Amino acid sequence: MPTLHLDRWLLFAARFVRLFAYGSLSVVLVFYLIGIGFTPSQTGWLLSLTLVGDTVVSLVMTTCADRLGRRRMLLAGAMLMAAAGFVFAVTSNFWLLLLAATIGVISPSGHEVGPFLPIEQAALSHVVADRNRTEVFAWYTLTGSLATALGSLFAGVISQNVDNAAISPVGSYRAVVIVYAALGIVLAAVFVGLSHRTEVMGYGDSRSATTFIRRLSGLDRSRTVVFKLSALFALDSFGGGFVVQAFLAYWFHLRFGIDVAALGTIFFWANIFAGFSALLASRLAARIGLIKTMVFTHLPSNILLILVPLMPSLWSAAVVLLVRFSISQMDVPARQSYVMAVVSPAERAAAGGITGVARTIGAALSPLLVGLMFARPRLISLPFFLAGTLKIIYDLGLYQQFVSARVPEEVRQ
Repeated sequence: MPTLHLDRWLLFAARFVRLFAYGSLSVVLVFYLIGIGFTPSQTGWLLSLTLVGDTVVSLVMTTCADRLGRRRMLLAGAMLMAAAGFVFAVTSNFWLLLLAATIGVISPSGHEVGPFLPIEQAALSHVVADRNRTEVFAWYTLTGSLATALGSLFAGVISQNVDNAAISPVGSYRAVVIVYAALGIVLAAVFVGLSHRTEVMGYGDSRSATTFIRRLSGLDRSRTVVFKLSALFALDSFGGGFVVQAFLAYWFHLRFGIDVAALGTIFFWANIFAGFSALLASRLAARIGLIKTMVFTHLPSNILLILVPLMPSLWSAAVVLLVRFSISQMDVPARQSYVMAVVSPAERAAAGGITGVARTIGAALSPLLVGLMFARPRLISLPFFLAGTLKIIYDLGLYQQFVSARVPEEVRQ
């Protein structure tokens, strides 16, 4: 990995802390909500509206970050994460939980939500050379996958140990939620250490005719390509929302009767495999380009996703899922690097934010439908088929639209 200086190490540390929290919460979240009295349908509503709230928070904060300060927005996001976790830990009132989830930051998927990812990527792109960006993003992805894996394992271990101490299952899940809130405070402390080098120096000509549009969206010359990518990313995330980690965990429980501790182990290895695959992605992208790397690794992972519910036993389903995870994240650093490459440095946080919001909007609709499917035993495997099909359509659309468009570092090769 290229040598990292203090700001870069802090951004990597923030990624680790946050994804550890997300990974731990995602394993127990559905169990926790059902344990405190919600039905699967209500849980689906809450998770969908949670992602809608995350979308609004992310859009506002990322489109302002380049102008108002990236570190300032990251600190605000960390405090919203801590506040949401605290409310989830102390109340079972649906409307209070909905308010906290809408205004705060809660991840039901184990993956990034809220304003953090696009702002951190913009900051990283600001302090690394173009030729190193994809490789650094690959390590950044690996850091998140390792953290998610450890968080998943941690949730399983905590739940098992607390259960052995004669505390109710809901009490063990609540312990994980409390840890989530505490890690939001730790995340804020990490962001305090970032320097001015991560900020944009000069935002452009305020007299431009496009000033109003630019201030509203944070974009100027990059609008067309960003909106086109956003539409495709929304489709991909809509498909992925059918199989977020929280629902995957609950599906394994319903189908095979597996407990939370065993689920933590499965998702630990799934995220480990996913993380290390990102390192291969940076090498592959250097050879065949970013778009081809995204498509050629994503397509087979989606075929494997469709096969998971067709497996006859727990272990065969777990093996197919693990193989799928071993290639499913190879497109992530390539996708992130491509977005940063096709926009100007002063528009990176906004571009990352808008494409990220598009992904969140897509993902926000799916859990509602999954909750309805889980309420009907015959439909609990349908989300896998819908997810795989929609994500394959995304892959084909991305290839058709962007395979001929090369980013600056590819042109120089």
